[in-house]
Amino acid sequence: MANDLGRNGYYQQKPIAELMGTMAEESVSPEFVVAVGDVHHFLGVRSIDDPLWLTNYEQIYSHPELMLPWFPILGNHEYRGNTQACMDYSYKSMRWQMPSRYYTKVFEVKGSTLRIVFIDTTPLISKYRLHKEFYPDAYQQDDRVQLNWLDSILDTAKEDWIIVMGHHPVYAETPKDEVERTDMQNSVGKILKKHNNVNMYINGHIHNFQHIKYQDCKTEFVTNSSASLSRKVKAIEGTVFCSSKAGFSIVSVNDKELILRMIDDKGEIIHEVKSTTKNTKK
Repeated sequence: MANDLGRNGYYQQKPIAELMGTMAEESVSPEFVVAVGDVHHFLGVRSIDDPLWLTNYEQIYSHPELMLPWFPILGNHEYRGNTQACMDYSYKSMRWQMPSRYYTKVFEVKGSTLRIVFIDTTPLISKYRLHKEFYPDAYQQDDRVQLNWLDSILDTAKEDWIIVMGHHPVYAETPKDEVERTDMQNSVGKILKKHNNVNMYINGHIHNFQHIKYQDCKTEFVTNSSASLSRKVKAIEGTVFCSSKAGFSIVSVNDKELILRMIDDKGEIIHEVKSTTKNTKK
């Protein structure tokens, strides 16, 4: 799992991409990769033929062991450009699999079932919707339809483990506008608390690693760091762990637990997030 990638290989993007490939070959054997938004800084892409597809993605994540399904979601930087092109690229690339702005996938892993719900967070945040000149596609999306969809998916989900992924955080330490968190807490956060069957909510956007936990909520809130350029972070209420290192995360599941391992730019595991409470809706 990686996010906040698109730097044309600069900063730490290229070496981290190579590390992802090496670990995939030597120790991990991943089944797929999730791209949690902002694959393309800074103005998104113009079309499926935009050269940024090569310099931000194809030529960077070129290791043979990364030639497997990639499940992307949109970040705020994609919303500066042509968001439809991000979905249409699925017709051009065999590994880029983005059927819509938000979608869900179910996987069977070692006798357990895992549901990942991929959501589109930029249209859920008022600061983006109000800036029509910069984020025209965000204004056009019906946030109520998406939230009703998320509510219905979690209401009927019967899988053992459930992860929701979106680009923006529900809870995180960040210098970014407070409205980003409050809008997410008042929408996605309320749905997570209502159903209380989501093991992890995972986001990008903040460019550092964070693990936040609240006693009244089953969900572990995880911020995955940038796979190119990281930023400083400090602990807040509920912080279990935080780090300003760049890197990516690896998620694994079995019959007993769901584990997310944070990997820094040296390939070291710097923190593990574990969930052992399986979904009781059957």
